[in-house]
Amino acid sequence: RLWVIDVARKRILFHELVAHGEGSGDNYAVEFSNEPGSRQSSIGVFRTEDVYRGGNGYSLRLAGLEPGVNDLAMERRIVIHGAQYVSASAVTALGRLGRSWGCPALSSGISRRVIDRIKGGSAIFAYYPDQRWLRQSRFLSCNSVRVASR
Repeated sequence: RLWVIDVARKRILFHELVAHGEGSGDNYAVEFSNEPGSRQSSIGVFRTEDVYRGGNGYSLRLAGLEPGVNDLAMERRIVIHGAQYVSASAVTALGRLGRSWGCPALSSGISRRVIDRIKGGSAIFAYYPDQRWLRQSRFLSCNSVRVASR
């Protein structure tokens, strides 16, 4: 459910499994939050920031760019990281992937390659057909997004 796309070259670089927050749902994420402590995933547009080594190993900070939707991502410590519970063996044991505390967690075997490819300013688009977000997002309406002039 995670695709990394090189838009300039029109190529898919990665297509990976990704876990969602334990408060967002079982097999499918259906509940989302911007609230600290919710352990839910957030939707919307994010910007990748810097990498660091934390409790989940090599991780990538995410800045939420949508007020009221995901702008508390840094405060919530929503990051991309690797996790053992994102694997075929986890699916065999649990009947599904494991759950994060709201982070988009990847397989430990691929997380560093993905993180290194997208760190430092890539856009992340986390989609769910939430009607309120679809109506209010400035990123989803071409009329309200300013284009830089030359």
